Amino acid sequence: MSDTYVLVHGAWHTGAEIEAVADGLREAGHTVHCPTLAGNRPGDDRARIGLADAIDSAVRYIEEKDLTQVRLVGHSYGGMVISGVADRIAQRLRRLVYINAFVPLDGEALNDMVPPHYVAMFDAIAGANANAVTLPFEIWREAFINDADLALAQAAYDKLNPHPYRTFTDKIRLQKPLAELALGKSYVNCLQDTAMPHSLPWHPRLSERLGLFRLVECPGSHEMFFSNPKRLAQAIVEAGRD
Repeated sequence: MSDTYVLVHGAWHTGAEIEAVADGLREAGHTVHCPTLAGNRPGDDRARIGLADAIDSAVRYIEEKDLTQVRLVGHSYGGMVISGVADRIAQRLRRLVYINAFVPLDGEALNDMVPPHYVAMFDAIAGANANAVTLPFEIWREAFINDADLALAQAAYDKLNPHPYRTFTDKIRLQKPLAELALGKSYVNCLQDTAMPHSLPWHPRLSERLGLFRLVECPGSHEMFFSNPKRLAQAIVEAGRD
């Protein structure tokens, strides 16, 4: 059976960087869309665009293409976005799939869920770059793509783009907790992901906020979109089916 997937990228990415994973899903017979969110498009004003703008852009994409029964997948920061989308258009969705992604409570910002040293670093970078934030290569290499060799880590890093910091500091507004949504929910946990320290883990700290959910685990880093896209595509199929 062919299912419809919408893959929502994380911070610093565009839809282009997740196409390799989308191709793995397409090879399995599924229809896959990879939109680029407001704030990460060429020419977007990183100083002004906030979380609501990013959520609006994803809602608009799904509505304009009249997509239904969607498996909506969010990676990392993309978890904030798919949570906001589900709050708005749950009737168009079949299942939410979080890939080492943030699962917010009402009134919570992404920065509320990360270690204080990340917040201090992002504050300083954004303050010097018109409220756009980038990720230092040293952190990218060791914590985000630790399962790749140096050449792949550098090539992937060169594709990233400055990210609007307001999407990290804006507080999301949800009409009800995600656990109360009448949708299937899954969490993909990449076991070597150290983008969040293992003392402050993605799973179960954030995943359990989904209430009843399916857990899928696989070996790999935070950036399997680059380092092992076929294996990540397999995990998404396991998370998204039925």
